[in-house]
Amino acid sequence: MRASQEDFAAFYDATWRRTVACAYAVLGDLGAAEEAAQEAYTKAWPRWSTISSYDDPGAWVRQVATRQAISGWRRRRTARKHLTGARPPDSAPAPDENTLALVAALKQLPEAQRRALVLHHLAGFSVADIAASERCPEGTVKARLSRGRAALVPLLGGTPNGEPTHA
Repeated sequence: MRASQEDFAAFYDATWRRTVACAYAVLGDLGAAEEAAQEAYTKAWPRWSTISSYDDPGAWVRQVATRQAISGWRRRRTARKHLTGARPPDSAPAPDENTLALVAALKQLPEAQRRALVLHHLAGFSVADIAASERCPEGTVKARLSRGRAALVPLLGGTPNGEPTHA
């Protein structure tokens, strides 16, 4: 039993970041993404003897985390609809202008490009890992990254050669 706990702990340490990144790509909210990932690992532990024999146990956990993220997003959306009229919203500190600009720009991109950019640049996934996760060829991921980057440049106030505009 002790070896199983150590194996699971090592698996958890090795896969946590990517699992959170997948959930974050769906949700765009780090706290909610971490909750979805934690729930996925909670579900994996009792099944670890089976899951550990899979070719890629991390893929199972990432899929569960992604499903948790979508389910949680739906629950929160429904709750928000009901709470909107019940009480005024709590105030929160405003994000800085760079964060606002990046989020606004990412929202304007097609979902597949946004997911590829977030997974690659923010979560550190390789092109091969993203292709496996998205179940598409690596060339498709490279195209999404290239198109996404190109689309972000003007949205963030730059020019194709990387210099800022001086309007």
